[in-house]
Amino acid sequence: MTDFATPNRYTDLTNSTAIDSQVADLKKAPLIIGIVAGEVSGDSLGADFMQQMNNLRDDIVWVGVGGSKMQAQGLQSIFPLERLAVMGLVEVMAQLPDLLKARRELLTAFEAADIDWFIGIDAPDFNLRVAKKLKPKGIFCVQYVSPSIWAWRESRIHNIKAATDLVLCLFPFELPVYERHNHPAICVGHPLLRTMDRTLLETPINQRRSELVWHNDGLQQFFIERFDDVSQLICVMPGSRRSEITAILPLMLDGIQKLLLLDPKLCFIVPTVDQNHQYIVQDVIDQRSEQLRSAIVVVYDNSQPTFSQQAMAASDIVMLASGTATLEAMLLERPMVVVYQLNQMTYQIAKRLVKVPYVALPNILAGTAIVPELIQEQASGDNICRTVMRLLQPRAYAEQSSDLLATKHALEQQSNHEPANSVIEQWFIKNNQQS
Repeated sequence: MTDFATPNRYTDLTNSTAIDSQVADLKKAPLIIGIVAGEVSGDSLGADFMQQMNNLRDDIVWVGVGGSKMQAQGLQSIFPLERLAVMGLVEVMAQLPDLLKARRELLTAFEAADIDWFIGIDAPDFNLRVAKKLKPKGIFCVQYVSPSIWAWRESRIHNIKAATDLVLCLFPFELPVYERHNHPAICVGHPLLRTMDRTLLETPINQRRSELVWHNDGLQQFFIERFDDVSQLICVMPGSRRSEITAILPLMLDGIQKLLLLDPKLCFIVPTVDQNHQYIVQDVIDQRSEQLRSAIVVVYDNSQPTFSQQAMAASDIVMLASGTATLEAMLLERPMVVVYQLNQMTYQIAKRLVKVPYVALPNILAGTAIVPELIQEQASGDNICRTVMRLLQPRAYAEQSSDLLATKHALEQQSNHEPANSVIEQWFIKNNQQS
């Protein structure tokens, strides 16, 4: 059987006349696509996919659930996206009756619309259950964002195969599990690869720093008397959830306190996602010494949606929790130190279940530890201080910068498939196999 999961399988077809002929072969007019984003983050992915499809064909009817961005592309959402955005086992159990009702409403709407395709975006617990009802009826089903079977519970692949015709993956390291089980999967890349502001890389760091400061009153006030008295600027990102902040930020502050003893001219910026986040972070910092408080500025800027990226780009290094921010830092080519701590019981369970040896995306992508990870008991003030000071040395800084750049380029080369084109191509292949 053809190996659909090979990363370069579609390179020759993408952006070619083959796409035009395949679009013409979508016999039904109009094309009716069911699409469901189960979380706010999925709304951007869904809108991007819809825009690509709308550019290829102007008679598509969109049916499903999505947020404002997807609605702007032509979706009339059956019910608000927030109805599906339930996190946590306890919360899901409490909302289970309504989630089951929502699934019935969707399936009824899809049947009434006589959809041709179903695109489930992230939220695999919900979307794969919907797809499993639709695929046996001949509806072409796609899961956009792979469940984390590459990391744990690979046995879930059997449910994925039963529910989908294609999985669109964000990262190349997700493909091998689909190759092993002979299921079509394509790496379309993380949306940050397309949305990251490239001028942040093209502008000299001193100019980035000046622009960041002079567009924000809080930063102006902080730096007005110390701009010529800063040895290094470090961006600190302890996570956006309250539980992450209360667990990780105190450890980071322990490290910062020790760093200031070695270099009092260090300055630290903490960009926050909203004002409530800013208050939570500032409250933790206010409990520390005057020296530490005067060296840190906590800033929120609602006028700039990419403010945290701008703060990272303007900093010498980034000290951050594990998560998507590590990918942002890598794409911005900013050296980093990753600090993370979980509840001890949760960590012990995860340690037994998860197969990958790293938590930071740059390390998972590279297959080796190119950025330091200070996890659990290693996340102490002494270790943070020692690791940051080592990274600030020219040789270590240059080495990690080089590794990040190489990993970034490899990711870009393996993520060169447009989601819409990939779906059309796989639909075309499936139809040819059946005819």
